[in-house]
Amino acid sequence: MESQNPRDGDFELVTLRNGARAVRHLGHGEVMHPATGPWQEAQRLYVEQPRLAERLRTPGEPLVIHDVGLGAATNAVAALTCARELGAERRRGLEVVSFEVDLAPLRLALADAAGFPFLQPFREAAEALMRDGAWEEAGLRWRLHLGDARGRMEGVPRADLVFFDPFSPASNPEMWTEDVLARVKAGCREDGEGALLMTYSAATPTRVTLLLAGFYVGAGVSTGTKGETTVAATRRAALGSPLGERWLERWRRSSSRAPHGQPLTPEAEARVLAHPQWRQG
Repeated sequence: MESQNPRDGDFELVTLRNGARAVRHLGHGEVMHPATGPWQEAQRLYVEQPRLAERLRTPGEPLVIHDVGLGAATNAVAALTCARELGAERRRGLEVVSFEVDLAPLRLALADAAGFPFLQPFREAAEALMRDGAWEEAGLRWRLHLGDARGRMEGVPRADLVFFDPFSPASNPEMWTEDVLARVKAGCREDGEGALLMTYSAATPTRVTLLLAGFYVGAGVSTGTKGETTVAATRRAALGSPLGERWLERWRRSSSRAPHGQPLTPEAEARVLAHPQWRQG
């Protein structure tokens, strides 16, 4: 990674080994989208995996995305780009609700047009978002909730999709607790096909915490160096690869059986084992 990287507050821009630009936190050193670069990961995890284009081609009410961890806006812009490029094929609106505590990563990325070219078509949108907290054009709406997301998830439209992309549990443990993920689930649609949550973490504690928060949990697509990621849903039928008895047996033998942020109490263990995930074939 190069020296003398541009900085803004607690963040700096870096160049990955494959030449992609990314944002790094100066405190804990974690890089956003460190494997393949931000755009490739956003496309794979958050656009292709939930078949976003197909969803937007299906007539209906506006599709709502909760973008938890706006960062440099890569995931949000990937979704907005998909919607805009569909043109007349898009049969429903798209509303992205982003949650973020610090806009420094977005400011850095917008200032590096060559490093983050995919943001440029939405430069004015991102600037309006930071200035006014909202931006819209025909059929597209983007809103920002700035501050601790844990207290800002009420009062927004229920999510069809959740992009859950805060820093890792090691660096940002407060965002991966059962309480937070239960609040995320409370903001999800339960009717119709329900809602899907995508996240890059495939760690056992992440999946245990999602189960305890009331989600059904499955394996997600691979990305970069990760063999798989995680998808959670409010309806089990929405999962392509739901966790089953093999995962449960591995979990019983695992040395990391506890959810994030708390020990595995007998009560929590009983709740995992009693989850309806295991009773549906």
